[in-house]
Amino acid sequence: MITPMKKKIAVIGGGIVGATASYYSAKAGYSVSVFDSGTGQATAAAAGIICPWLSRRRNKKWYRLVSEGAAFYDKLMADLASDGLETDAYARCGALILGQSVEYLQEVHDRALERREQAPLIGNVAILKGTEIKKIFPPLSNVEQALYVGGGARVDGRELTNTLLQATSRFGGSIHKGTVSLSKDNDGTLSVLTPDGRQQKFDAVILAAGAWLPELLQPLGYTVDVRGQKGQLVVLQTENSALQDCPVIMPQGEIDLLPFGQGKTVVGASHENDKGYDLQPDASITDPMLEQAYAWLPDLKEAPVADIRVGTRAYTSDFSPFFGSVPGLDNCFAASGLGSSGLTSGPLIGYLLTELVREQQSTLPLEDYPIDAYIKQTTC
Repeated sequence: MITPMKKKIAVIGGGIVGATASYYSAKAGYSVSVFDSGTGQATAAAAGIICPWLSRRRNKKWYRLVSEGAAFYDKLMADLASDGLETDAYARCGALILGQSVEYLQEVHDRALERREQAPLIGNVAILKGTEIKKIFPPLSNVEQALYVGGGARVDGRELTNTLLQATSRFGGSIHKGTVSLSKDNDGTLSVLTPDGRQQKFDAVILAAGAWLPELLQPLGYTVDVRGQKGQLVVLQTENSALQDCPVIMPQGEIDLLPFGQGKTVVGASHENDKGYDLQPDASITDPMLEQAYAWLPDLKEAPVADIRVGTRAYTSDFSPFFGSVPGLDNCFAASGLGSSGLTSGPLIGYLLTELVREQQSTLPLEDYPIDAYIKQTTC
């Protein structure tokens, strides 16, 4: 049994899953080493809307994960605050859903009310018109009606992971930049080749490498049902810092609009299956995204581009996430396949991986997110 008495834990991947797992592992008393390549991280390039209850997906196991993931943010923020690391990376600001028809908004409205019985976090739900919309988002234009969902939230994934890694360091953890690889010794135990060229043993290893999980496990004789999806977003710098108190905007379509602090507004993110692991900004994608944003928020035309972020999401062939113990590897745990809901479910999954390391019973049934359905051994 792995006990906290400074047992050594390696976390490979510093995105939202890895950063959360690192924080809670270090907080529990483990000696944590985080290894992150710093390349292509999905978390840093995710728009950051937390509003999973409106999805049309019929997968009940996926819905439970994202619904409980949204609720987990209350615990995460409270734990960070109790450790002296308060952050404004997360805010429950409400969400405005824009639709092309009254029928669409009514459909989403009714779905939200139905799901609110099991998820009270959804909060107030109402179809707004005209001046009602202007009251809560004054600059919004060309919108006659919208659905307001009070429980909608936004999160800056990059800022939150930085805070979590800072918390990990405060509890004695170490953060390392660079690429690692895995090897299995003759006795079947796992070793990590660290960026400084050392072969190290750990009492447990958490693989939170997202779309790069296949690359990590392939040398050990595994195939992993995970593919990459490119995502791009644009950060605009406005002079209107008051927008940070406005709801996030969820139009019917691909892009979202998220006002953050210090006048920043995020536009995105794209979903590019054919570009996979490509990390180059592409104006042929981002320019049309901005044109759509200008239609609703004309003032953004005057806002300079502060940043363009590109990342790679991880998807499985059936679009389902997975996590648990890697088959055939003792004390090795992994998660992947979170897709575009990574910031919603990622913190909870990171916490659940920590529970597994501590040999505690998972608060979600592992059989609903079976890792052995996606990670297969091809050699012994």
